[in-house]
Amino acid sequence: MHWRISLLGLFLSLLMAATTRADDYIARTFSDGKGKTLPYRLFIPADYDAAKKYPVILFFHGAGERGTDNNAQLAHVAPVFITPEFQAAHPCFVIAPQCPPDQQWVDMPWGALSGVRPAQPSQAMQLALKILDSIEGEFSIDHDRVYAAGLSMGGYAVWDCITRFPGRFAAGAACCGGGDEKTVTAEVARVPIWAFHSADDTVVPVVRSQHMIAAMKKMGGQPKYSEYQGLGHGSWDKAFSEPELYPWLFSQSLAKRLGDTP
Repeated sequence: MHWRISLLGLFLSLLMAATTRADDYIARTFSDGKGKTLPYRLFIPADYDAAKKYPVILFFHGAGERGTDNNAQLAHVAPVFITPEFQAAHPCFVIAPQCPPDQQWVDMPWGALSGVRPAQPSQAMQLALKILDSIEGEFSIDHDRVYAAGLSMGGYAVWDCITRFPGRFAAGAACCGGGDEKTVTAEVARVPIWAFHSADDTVVPVVRSQHMIAAMKKMGGQPKYSEYQGLGHGSWDKAFSEPELYPWLFSQSLAKRLGDTP
């Protein structure tokens, strides 16, 4: 019994620590100068040195974290990226935009068995990418090491990023998301991605990830895929705590990939 109490205490301590660490994200609002705005949080590495180049994670939250409070998007996974242990191993910037309540990162039905990607990115996605542009202009960012990560609706966002802009993102980590497998070209297939999904997900069918992975392989890619059992839709805690994920992610770069022969 005592060990159960200890484990509960440890979990609550970690949860409180994660909540406290979330405060290290700076609250900002982006304006495109044409009346469109998007709230976002920014983490700047400790001891930031403009003489160095830093990788950046563009993190996309799920549908349940949409809003205007500029805080809900930090509920899942985002605190992990700014722990002292994480930053010691992988010092990086983290951008966490918040999608408005009535919008999606990708205008696709995430509960369907398939979908067609719209010709243009959604308004929320366009603004998120402009936030990335602005951070790259404001700070010393390593353009070779821009990573997209997301869960659920945000998992769709990751697939949207790498299929639309394979030459911009060095790699992606997509949990319980999906996309339009017809958008996977030979160039897209070369983008390193690690996808995660639980087989019993009743919100986003597991076939959405399976189809994207199959399309990447068909076009010559070597994507990574982890399929869990029994986690339902909430597979992101396990996915984003996989010990091999971050060493793999931060080892990827555009220079490394584009220097390879097809």
